[in-house]
Amino acid sequence: MGNDTKIRGRIRVGIGGWTYEPWRGGTFYPKGLAHARELAYAGTQLTAIEVNGTYYSLQKPASFAKWRDAVPEGFVFTLKASRYCTNRKVLGEAGESIAKFLGQGIVELGDRLGPINWQLANTKKFDPDDMAAFLALLPAELKGVKLRHAIEARHESFGDPTFFDMARKAGVAVIRADAEKFPYFDETTGGFEYLRLQRSAADQAEGYPGADLDSWTMRAKGWAGEGRDVFVFFIAGAKERNPDSARALMARINSSDAK
Repeated sequence: MGNDTKIRGRIRVGIGGWTYEPWRGGTFYPKGLAHARELAYAGTQLTAIEVNGTYYSLQKPASFAKWRDAVPEGFVFTLKASRYCTNRKVLGEAGESIAKFLGQGIVELGDRLGPINWQLANTKKFDPDDMAAFLALLPAELKGVKLRHAIEARHESFGDPTFFDMARKAGVAVIRADAEKFPYFDETTGGFEYLRLQRSAADQAEGYPGADLDSWTMRAKGWAGEGRDVFVFFIAGAKERNPDSARALMARINSSDAK
């Protein structure tokens, strides 16, 4: 991204995953690009990727190492935490699942490891005691690698100042999810910002209207200017458009940095 001295935090922009058939054949990946080279190519076009596969199953340490080596310095992977950690009635009882998720080899990513997205079920309601117990299970580091945590709450009951205060004290970010089906919590609680923009439309060349991308650019730069790293992901929606959305946002950020 740009090197504007006024921006103390770093803005990274990306998409969810890198394997998607409609991105092939020239829409995002060049025609004829080997599937095995897709991550490396994505690393030249974007600055982050959110990995969804870690939500469904454990990965091997060698896989994380391979991903790390495929992308350039400064690129990061954010990871969706295992569903066994978050899709449960009592979050405070997730200790064993959290240890298993963290111990699968994510430290192999090293400085390519971005925040972990602890995405809650949309039926999970805010319970202060349960949330306090869950937050206490999230370690600040693992084998010398710093961990950053973000919670994606999907039930309106989390729009409670008590929740935001708890997250703030724990240094955990509350994810801003721009989606039709889920609430949008506009609160800064961690030392970084995590956005999941899910309204890309097939009839928009850049996925989002230009005015919306301009608005997100200004917000991202504002947060970065306050000293926080910012992670922006174009997820779901018209998924075929998400790489275009990400590159369009990056272009706006870089352009404004140059002024």
